[in-house]
Amino acid sequence: MGALRGGTILVGFFAFTLPLMPVQAAFLRFSPRLARSFPNWYHRNVCRLLGIRFTIEGELACDRPVLLVSNHTSWLDIPVLSTVAPVSFIAKKEVGEWPFVSSLARLQRSVFVDRTRRTAVGQATDEILRRLTQSDTLVLFAEGTSSDGNSVLPFMTSLFAAAKPSGKSGENAPDAVVQTLSLVYTRLYGIPLGRADRPLIGWYGDMEMRSHAWRLLKAGPLDVHIRIGPPVPLAEFADRKHLARHSEAQVRENVVRILRNRLAHEPLTISAPLAGSSAPVARRPAKKPQQKWL
Repeated sequence: MGALRGGTILVGFFAFTLPLMPVQAAFLRFSPRLARSFPNWYHRNVCRLLGIRFTIEGELACDRPVLLVSNHTSWLDIPVLSTVAPVSFIAKKEVGEWPFVSSLARLQRSVFVDRTRRTAVGQATDEILRRLTQSDTLVLFAEGTSSDGNSVLPFMTSLFAAAKPSGKSGENAPDAVVQTLSLVYTRLYGIPLGRADRPLIGWYGDMEMRSHAWRLLKAGPLDVHIRIGPPVPLAEFADRKHLARHSEAQVRENVVRILRNRLAHEPLTISAPLAGSSAPVARRPAKKPQQKWL
């Protein structure tokens, strides 16, 4: 039964995707507005095909350019986050070399960063600031890699250099705001995922992508819980380290809240993960969100 499900989804995905790739390529050339919004519509349908149900708290700023800082669990994060809003991704250079995936990433107007070359980071900085000035929403996976979904890895401050470069003021992107996004896959076939089950979704370490994708497609429909933080002007952060500390603390807290299912019933106390902040931090609970299909 699992193989039938996986095969049906795979055939449906390619039958839906391949004819639309030249459509998005045409939008990139002739209609920047449609090139920005079309992937959002496309990924909504991909997530319907995959059987993903969303629980979303908070909203993205719709009248400002947004740097969206998120934790990263799986390749599945790409269609999931692209369903939430029209977004593009800040990706490592290697993604631009993966067969087929690189084509999809370029069609979604991803910004590729070569972390091994300082001059390349400078070029990416100019591109990111230009895109923010054009009111884009850019997603940064600040852990620098994906995890098993049971925790948030330490954020790499170097990844924020392109968005908050030294010596450049907020005037480069005067209206840009920063928002955090915490993402947790919570249920499979409606059954809560535990610590031992969650790595089924996580794609990390030396996992081979094709075999992992096939296993996940066969597994069944998923529930994903997303919590979006409030917007903070990018100019309010003194430097990239300040931006990274703020983002990591907020993402980590919200991931822990979702994992422990303590959003609506009681305050949450967690140990601050950052150096110099060893005291536990108590937080007020959020209102209970509603599930919905997008």
